[in-house]
Amino acid sequence: MMSLTAQDLVMQAKAHIQECSANEAAERINNGALALDVREPQEFMQGHVPNAIDVPRGVLEFRVAAHPQLQNQEQEIVVYCQAGGRGALATQTLQQMGFTNVINMMGGYAAWVEAGLTEQKDPAEWE
Repeated sequence: MMSLTAQDLVMQAKAHIQECSANEAAERINNGALALDVREPQEFMQGHVPNAIDVPRGVLEFRVAAHPQLQNQEQEIVVYCQAGGRGALATQTLQQMGFTNVINMMGGYAAWVEAGLTEQKDPAEWE
């Protein structure tokens, strides 16, 4: 069997998910979509999309069911990481877990910052 690189896995995930630009993500979030940051906590604390929740990609499958804001599998969720790869994989994982309205923000948080969108830099409040 041929082994796959991380990039191969990301490309496969992107074939099965929806993606949007940072500006479209901002619009969706302003209209009630949940922003889900799948980066590590130290990345999140350095800056994130306002009101985003942080569930690192590495523990996503284990934390989703218990997270109070992730109980409605039909809620619109904009997923993002730093550059788009982990977000694509996490978006696919959420779909496999039954979430029906998830979309990956292309270019991740880097694209959000580059678009000049509002950042939140204070430490996350744990719920």
